Amino acid sequence: MSRDLRRYARQTNIRLFIGFFIIVGLVIQGLGLAFFISPNINAVMSSVDKKYYGVASGTVATMRYLGMTVNMGIVMLLFTLYIGRFQVTAEYHDAFLHSLKVAFIISAILCCFGIAASLVKGKTSEISLH
Repeated sequence: MSRDLRRYARQTNIRLFIGFFIIVGLVIQGLGLAFFISPNINAVMSSVDKKYYGVASGTVATMRYLGMTVNMGIVMLLFTLYIGRFQVTAEYHDAFLHSLKVAFIISAILCCFGIAASLVKGKTSEISLH
């Protein structure tokens, strides 16, 4: 085998491994979302009268998209603070990883607030909307 062919084979194996790693990560994330979102939506929808299903569904969807948007804003803010206006290259690799670490820490803290809110929701009294 020529040296170029070996290098290409090695790069192809690395790309396949990275692709496999990404697919496995997405499958795990999808399963986690499936196990959380379905019961969560069921809890919300079963806590309102039938005539308010549209409002409840719209509110759940709005909060989901608001959460995603705010989280992306936080990540972009952190990238701007740690990396600045530079393209992410090997030179800024450490700053990129540090900003990701801070983003994950902030996201974990926000998730803890979400878990606390989910645990408290069953202990509140029902509110009448009549």
